Amino acid sequence: MKGLILSGGSGRRLRPLTHTSAKQLVPIANKPILHYVVDDLVSAGVVDIAIVVGDTGDEVRASVGDGSRWGATITYVEQEAPLGLAHAVLIAGDFLGDDPFVMYLGDNMFEDSLDRVVDGFVGSGEAARLLLARVDDPGAFGVADLDDSGAIVGLVEKPVDPPSDLALVGVYLFDAAIHEAVRRIQPSTRGELEITDAIQWLLDDGATIDHRVLDGWWIDTGKKDPLLACNRLVLGRLAGDGVVVDDDAEVVDSTLVGPVVVAAGARIVDSTVGPAVAVGADCRIEGSTVDDSVLMAGSAVIGHRRVTASVLGHEAEVRGAGTVGAVEEIDLSVLLGDHSVVDVSGG
Repeated sequence: MKGLILSGGSGRRLRPLTHTSAKQLVPIANKPILHYVVDDLVSAGVVDIAIVVGDTGDEVRASVGDGSRWGATITYVEQEAPLGLAHAVLIAGDFLGDDPFVMYLGDNMFEDSLDRVVDGFVGSGEAARLLLARVDDPGAFGVADLDDSGAIVGLVEKPVDPPSDLALVGVYLFDAAIHEAVRRIQPSTRGELEITDAIQWLLDDGATIDHRVLDGWWIDTGKKDPLLACNRLVLGRLAGDGVVVDDDAEVVDSTLVGPVVVAAGARIVDSTVGPAVAVGADCRIEGSTVDDSVLMAGSAVIGHRRVTASVLGHEAEVRGAGTVGAVEEIDLSVLLGDHSVVDVSGG
């Protein structure tokens, strides 16, 4: 079985952060989301993987490389524009051949083991197997319509009147029949080849479509608040007191409240950090309180009373009154792009 990871897209919902960075490389607990996806595939025995990339392809290549660190082989497929998930299957046809494959959206994370989803698919006679999750707002997703026996009979994209609360998670298993389906469908009203239309074509053609329903959590990390929720959940897996500090980080006169991870080169002085904070490499936190946040490499929080529920891009900076130990009277929640500065000192 092969793997197909989708790592294109513009990341509009995470701007300004994604003006300069791939959304799939935003870190969760100091590890890029895309790396978790590769981990999942390799753990399930899928080691021949293609990654579909767009404008941020160079950054993705630099981060993932040839896959050798995972014992995998990575191939890159260029997508000239985000023209839909089915379009990604279409352009990856030469790589996929007639092999069954797992298609995995590169900005999705879920708790369950991928093994349970993949197990038994090869040789099952299924044309597709879909991963579903129960959601509170199914109208915001692609939704599965099931008959009384629990079999999928249709798919509806962002329905006004959802037929169920089972949303399509960003993991799909396909056999070679999907290639005919993606060639047969037409672009949707938004100009994309929709994977839901391709799966519906398979259903209408009499193919067997099975599904699995997640037991644990699932998060699309494409917005700030879900991304922070995912960071909390992953950090919550840390053993012991939940505080992990790299040997090359420095913590001086400060309190770390787990779960917290601190990467190499970070310096924390006269501050309280945590809970639920990922401090990236070479970050600085001085005279401040930071909780429920993701600080990407080289970012800084200096002299601010409290930064909370925030994501700071590479080398972004929040400045308080400008001196270590200064106290500001406001709590700050921000999403900062790379190299940006927020100065709340009033000076």
